Amino acid sequence: MSKWLAVMSGIPQASVLEPVLFIDSGIECTHSKFANDTKPCGTVNTLEGRDTIQKALGRFERWAHANFMKFNQAERKVLHLGHGKSKHKYKQDREWIESSPEERDLGVLVDEKLNMSWQCALVAQKTKHILGCIKSSVGNTG
Repeated sequence: MSKWLAVMSGIPQASVLEPVLFIDSGIECTHSKFANDTKPCGTVNTLEGRDTIQKALGRFERWAHANFMKFNQAERKVLHLGHGKSKHKYKQDREWIESSPEERDLGVLVDEKLNMSWQCALVAQKTKHILGCIKSSVGNTG
């Protein structure tokens, strides 16, 4: 039998993530998972929709406690999307989850209006910086 080993940094892989495969059980809302991220989502313009998200958060919380794991409180955010969006508040671990007007997900900046102009501006700025570095390192050849 394998021994327990503390993961000191980086993204847990392989057998460390095996319990995460079972987090889906009983979750009624849509949710996405990538590496160590889990995101419940759904339509929340009705009380039933908001309750479904809150129940999923409670299920994630119970799962984490049962498996001696914790969610990173600093990374817990609510992103409300769409027009006329409800600013419903959610709780996890008896604490309110903070709302955010934008979040970075897999390197892409997503805002509450699904507007890509800020993401494009950031990429253009980074590109200009890289081109400036290349230009200054090559020098004037003329």
